[in-house]
Amino acid sequence: MDTFPVFVDFCRFLTTKERFHEFVDSEWQGSKGEKVSNDEPEAKKVKLDVDERNKSRKQDNKRLRGQNKSRPHTKPTTYDERRLCLSVIQDNRECPFGEKCHFSHDVAEYMATKPADIGDSCYLYDTFGKCSFGLSCRFAKAHTTPDFKTLEKADLVKTYEGRNLVKNILSKDLQNRLRKRSVPFKKSAEYLKTLSKDRDKNDKNNAVNPSGTNSEKQAPEKTVGPLTDTDIIKLRMCEKKQVDFKDKLYLAPLTTCGNLPFRRICKRFGADITCGEMAMCTNLLQGQQSEWALLKRHESEDIFGVQVEGCFPDTMTRCAELINNNTDVDFVDINSGCPIDLVYKKGGGCGLMTRTRKFEQIVKGMNYVLDVPLTVKIRTGVQQVSNIAHKLIPEMKQWGVSMITLHGRSREQRYTKLADWDYISTCSKLASPVPLFGNGDILSYEDAMRARDTGVSGIMIARGALIKPWIFTEIKESRHWDISSSERLDILRDFSNFGLEHWGSDTRGVEKTRTFMLEWLSFMCRYIPVGLLERVPQKINERPPYYMGRNYLESLMASQNVGDWIRISEMLLGPVPKNFNFLPKHKANAYK
Repeated sequence: MDTFPVFVDFCRFLTTKERFHEFVDSEWQGSKGEKVSNDEPEAKKVKLDVDERNKSRKQDNKRLRGQNKSRPHTKPTTYDERRLCLSVIQDNRECPFGEKCHFSHDVAEYMATKPADIGDSCYLYDTFGKCSFGLSCRFAKAHTTPDFKTLEKADLVKTYEGRNLVKNILSKDLQNRLRKRSVPFKKSAEYLKTLSKDRDKNDKNNAVNPSGTNSEKQAPEKTVGPLTDTDIIKLRMCEKKQVDFKDKLYLAPLTTCGNLPFRRICKRFGADITCGEMAMCTNLLQGQQSEWALLKRHESEDIFGVQVEGCFPDTMTRCAELINNNTDVDFVDINSGCPIDLVYKKGGGCGLMTRTRKFEQIVKGMNYVLDVPLTVKIRTGVQQVSNIAHKLIPEMKQWGVSMITLHGRSREQRYTKLADWDYISTCSKLASPVPLFGNGDILSYEDAMRARDTGVSGIMIARGALIKPWIFTEIKESRHWDISSSERLDILRDFSNFGLEHWGSDTRGVEKTRTFMLEWLSFMCRYIPVGLLERVPQKINERPPYYMGRNYLESLMASQNVGDWIRISEMLLGPVPKNFNFLPKHKANAYK
């Protein structure tokens, strides 16, 4: 990444790496009375010459296939030495599996080996009047009697009775039908039939007329792509649900970090549009529980969409029909900007931008089966020196796309260069009257104002929201927020509460919440408080130096060491298990 110095007040706050960690560790040792490891992230590897790089790749090809293969993966189930049976947790009924059940049914034995409670109050019990995790909750003493009975608050329970806070949950019936392949896809079959007819017709014409010229007896039929102009797709556009995308702040669909609890945080700070994380269409069609979890929608998300990835018209069209018939969404987004090899090499993500025939069939097929708008997210292109978005956008307008989001970088660039907002401005004019959102390098309201001046219909914010989720408030109020470290800790506390509500308050849920919090902290640590800056605002491509905060917590939050992020999580979620290990998913300087 191109980096520039950050103007922090040299006299008061700047320091060295050694002094910074000495201060952070000594304060922590003083409060906890324990030794702290001061392991620094590994230095970035020096770029090799082309010949050396090719030789190194050949040697490591068999050993390393993909990115971050050495990243530790600990299943949440390993944190529990003994788990309590669900029949005992819920209503203390007789277990249907009897002696074959692998879980514990002895409450006294379980409570004797259960890890110590994290706190005195349970967020789920205080908010909803009952905790569905009962004795397995890590805050169980707040709602458990001495004889191991679970308490309830009748007034709160009645308030939330019959209210669905989270939608788009995969039912067991639908999951079973998907696994048995018994779910009908009638509209998809109709569309795919037209594709096969069109393909057969082209094959027949080519066989009769190898030159490709039309016969004089048969008049040529005017087409746009694989379907005729009289296709019913065009007639249905006016019947689709309309969404006002104009001048909105759009939280990008962020893989891993864009989970439901994080989106709730951003909604509180003023995000207008939210979107679920990228879901693989094939996994959705197979009824995979983990993939369907990416489609979940909280009641606070008033304009919500889901993003799907795929590379074939049949699977993408069926997936769109499945989402249309079984979920509550305001729009569906096609990911044609994902740069990772796993997706690109199969023809999905950025690969769709170079496969315009397939891309067209996917867009028209999904439009045919959807009752909500279809949007597309793209990049400037695949290669850094060859932008192709401006060629693709006029075609997408004809295909029936309702909105386009353009990330101002190519696949090849990743994040090594600044986003090209001049190019985004050019593409915005080409896209009119279809709304086009710009995406890239927004970290302050000045960045947002400059982006709006390019003529885009709205702004999508990705890394900026991870570094400082209050950016939506700053943009809407046109100000810089010198947010305090205690306010930032309160934001993390809200996230932990939302995480316990979403993933559970038992050991598995607590550790899953912690893992996602640590992923977020690997971005949040890049924030430099406004009150420490000599020049405002901070730019997203500026690498933070070592500096002392105005208090200990602010210094701790500025650390880019994994161990310090774990300390912050322990303030909210208690001590980590003995076998806990963490490494950030993205390629950062925080490798332990």
